Amino acid sequence: MAKAKKRDSRKKLKLYGFNNLTKTLSFNIYDVCYAETSENRKNYIEYIDEEYNSERLTGILEQVADIIGANILNIAKQDYHPQGASVTVLISEEKITEPCIDEDLAATEDELSAVDDVVMHLDKSHLTVHTYPESHPENGISTFRVDIDVSTCGRISPLKALNFLLDSFECDIVNLDYRIRGFTRRVDGTKIFTDHKINFIQNYIHQDTLSRYHSVDLNVYQDNIFHTKMILRDFELDNYLFGSESKQLNSYKKRKIVKRLQKEMNEIFYGRNIPNSPKYY
Repeated sequence: MAKAKKRDSRKKLKLYGFNNLTKTLSFNIYDVCYAETSENRKNYIEYIDEEYNSERLTGILEQVADIIGANILNIAKQDYHPQGASVTVLISEEKITEPCIDEDLAATEDELSAVDDVVMHLDKSHLTVHTYPESHPENGISTFRVDIDVSTCGRISPLKALNFLLDSFECDIVNLDYRIRGFTRRVDGTKIFTDHKINFIQNYIHQDTLSRYHSVDLNVYQDNIFHTKMILRDFELDNYLFGSESKQLNSYKKRKIVKRLQKEMNEIFYGRNIPNSPKYY
């Protein structure tokens, strides 16, 4: 009984003003394919521009805003010639119903996921997405890159939208960055540099998704910087051919295409040029 009484009497520490920690989740998502002819390459770019035009990208970001609990203030969108699209969404977040933080400041992943109440409070948050489809004119490799930023001020974390965004795009390779910047204060003036526990971004990714990828973490804990990069484990050639099928190719042609694709994926994953790349990761 005494122990319970002590727990009930523990004081919650209030913040001075609002929680203005800035949390940013950044994606680089890559889809890689082989389109041998100029016509196939042209069709691939047209397919990507249609599949991920600014209208659909806007719909994705609107759902992100709903998931993280934010109000949309303004939307700017643009489709580009000859290819690509961009969308920027300014959002506002609602003040947390009870603007207090426990002494240990140890919000769990489940607690973060449970924060759903939002009312317009801040107008310093944003969502952005930019697409970069391109084709190599000589080796048949075509790639589609998507850059996404989900930046929020407040206790709500953009990590809530992580799995939705991974499911919204075709992802062969993913680079993920999560950063917590700035600080907020308790009423006594003590600075708070993070308001939730995080060890790895992978802790927030669904297990069925993780099981399909080879993943590497690079983190700078003392600076609240977290990085994860992922590449698909399984390689099925037919999943990477645009405008053709593997049954139409002889063994030599298949090996040549596989080598080109895996070299491309290796170089994107490791972030450097690799002269000979027989197998990724």
